[in-house]
Amino acid sequence: MGHHAVIRALGPPTRSKSILPFLFLLLLWQPLAAQDTSTTKVPHRVPRVESKIQVDAELGEDVWQRALVLELGYEVYPSENVQAPVRTELLFAYSSTHLYAAFRAFDPDPSAIRARITDRDDMYNDDWVALILDTFNDETRTFDFFCNPFGVQGDMIESPTGGGEWDAIWDCAGKVTDRGYTVEMAIPFSSMRFQASDEDQIWGVDGVRSYPRAVRHHIGMFPRDRNNNCYMCQAEKLIGFSGASPGRNVEIDPTVYGLVTQEREDFPSGGFVADDKTLEPGVTAKWGVTPSLTLNATVNPDFSNIEADVAQLDINTQFALYYPERRPFFLEGASLFNTPFRAVHTRTMADPIWGAKLSGKESKNAIGFFTSHDEITNLLFPASQGSDMTSLPMKSVGTVARYRRDVGRSSNLGLLFTGREGSEYHNRVGGADGFWKMTPKDQVRFQVLGSQTRYPATVQADYDQPSGSFIGGAYDAFYLHDTRNHDWYVAYRQVDRDFRSDLGFIPQVGYRTGAVGWGHTWNNDSDNWWNMLNFGSGLDGEWDLDGTNLTKGYSFWFNYAGLAQSFFDLRGTYGKQHYNGVDFDNRYIGGDFGFRPSAWLFFVIDATYGDQIDYANTRPGTRIRIEPYAELNLGRRLALTLNHTFERLNVEGGKLYDANISQARVMYCFSRRTFVRMILQYQHYRRNPDLYLDAVDARSNSLFTQFLFSYKINPRTVLYLGYSDDHFGSDGVPLTQNNRTVFIKIGYAWVL
Repeated sequence: MGHHAVIRALGPPTRSKSILPFLFLLLLWQPLAAQDTSTTKVPHRVPRVESKIQVDAELGEDVWQRALVLELGYEVYPSENVQAPVRTELLFAYSSTHLYAAFRAFDPDPSAIRARITDRDDMYNDDWVALILDTFNDETRTFDFFCNPFGVQGDMIESPTGGGEWDAIWDCAGKVTDRGYTVEMAIPFSSMRFQASDEDQIWGVDGVRSYPRAVRHHIGMFPRDRNNNCYMCQAEKLIGFSGASPGRNVEIDPTVYGLVTQEREDFPSGGFVADDKTLEPGVTAKWGVTPSLTLNATVNPDFSNIEADVAQLDINTQFALYYPERRPFFLEGASLFNTPFRAVHTRTMADPIWGAKLSGKESKNAIGFFTSHDEITNLLFPASQGSDMTSLPMKSVGTVARYRRDVGRSSNLGLLFTGREGSEYHNRVGGADGFWKMTPKDQVRFQVLGSQTRYPATVQADYDQPSGSFIGGAYDAFYLHDTRNHDWYVAYRQVDRDFRSDLGFIPQVGYRTGAVGWGHTWNNDSDNWWNMLNFGSGLDGEWDLDGTNLTKGYSFWFNYAGLAQSFFDLRGTYGKQHYNGVDFDNRYIGGDFGFRPSAWLFFVIDATYGDQIDYANTRPGTRIRIEPYAELNLGRRLALTLNHTFERLNVEGGKLYDANISQARVMYCFSRRTFVRMILQYQHYRRNPDLYLDAVDARSNSLFTQFLFSYKINPRTVLYLGYSDDHFGSDGVPLTQNNRTVFIKIGYAWVL
């Protein structure tokens, strides 16, 4: 979790909706000057040095004797702007090519430090420190660099409209001492984005320390006004960096990817035969056109994904399941393409053979562009009460263009275009969006999109899609008033029946929704049995565009956070739902409870009980769902993650199905660069065929296994060697191996 994402625990995630007439009246009434929520801060000068450092967490070089020293003096969560429970110093210096930063994290009991040797970006549950930089000083986006006491890195980009993963090449080291721990960072300017200048620059900055003990204390550089939900408007400022240069800022990343796959010729009794043998070289190149604008291009890339998707229940689902993007090429700069509608979801591009991307920011203007040539074309067919999908053996070219302009302080307006072209097929989407922070407590977000689509004749006939070229629109607006103790929202969304976004993930169309809700938060100090209490409720409704009421209901939520990093969340809904011409009760209650009593154990259990429609047979049912999850850290190097999902649906006549998914993940790290990992995913469904209208198997099960060896110097200089296979079973067929794959990937980042 990010450093300031934990400052406020509201109710359920605030949904992106609002009432359009009310919104536009506000837009006309509020002056743009109201957006300036920044405070005047005297910048701290960062000294320039000529010597380099050895990144070893020793802090013995002259650089650190000359460095600017700032203190992280405030606990900002759960206590509110009280004196920090431990002392932390943050040191700064820079050269013509690097930003240098170091932390001295003092601890009265170093034996209580929680830290592991683990993979990159897998250390956020540890003790850690973070450097937060607003390099454009626009108070809308930060580049975050994390490091734990053993030098394990993490990085991300954050903004009010959504952040994203980020894999920069930089170096850090950590060392536990008898006084706490130290961290040393060297960040090349070539890995950052900023406005280069021969004159002094001003950057926004925060240093954050996460100090998990009885509670997880978050310690910062400045006090946080919880009535001002603009985080970087309150940040400290650094001045300096004159002449800072990213150098040539050219990176060439050659890769070699190989695999051998065998599959049973006649499942389940046939023997294994070669299904695929591949040895493919590829190359990706990056050029910093300017210090803030980067061009990426790739030919015959390896878009493989070594991280297995978390298995999800795919029984009795109304809409298509969402799976996140994990491929590095698409993740870089992905936050720029985040909008209220998920109009860009790059996993729709399944097998690209080339791609190009341009992204960055110049002054107040952020731009993003990418295009790729895909060997296959995945299509999602949305409707108001369900969705369908297919995959066509048709080549297509997908293109996305994005422009966003800063307006005032901490607000922006944007334009978006997506297009995909194939044989007798096209889908083009365009529109505008905006995020407006009217006051420190009030914000508005909106988006308007239009689409034009044409499917091949066979798709039109097979999936009952409109003939010829057809158009549609989508509209979303959301207003939020958010203060230290109270928040409320008003929301509206509408999506036309013929709207399509084939490079995005929008599984439902042909509906409109409206919602209002409120919440109240009580905050307490970290030494109390409770740190935060929150209660809220809301009313919402959804209608088909023909006027049919699809859902209506009252919802409530209650949240608690306290000692042992414990939390309890209760939620419930009382309402109605319409499906396939029938009205159903929609009443359920659910909640989750979790705690982290020590460095080696984290446990959560989530449960839901109540009404659930049997979508396969259009009838009412009662569902119980239980999801336990546990993390066990067995020493500094071995980690075990276990989670299970159980779901049962009862209908008139008895139990319709039991569904189970079990997942285990074991990882042993030899160092912060090298690990071995095993993933097991077992899925088991039992159905009662007598209660189904259509024929179904009484039993189906599957098993996925993956073994991986990883050596990673940086995100793109890597060696992966692995094995995976799939097993399937059903009525009369025991669980039987269907395929097996051995794969290898070698990548190298050549930085010029």
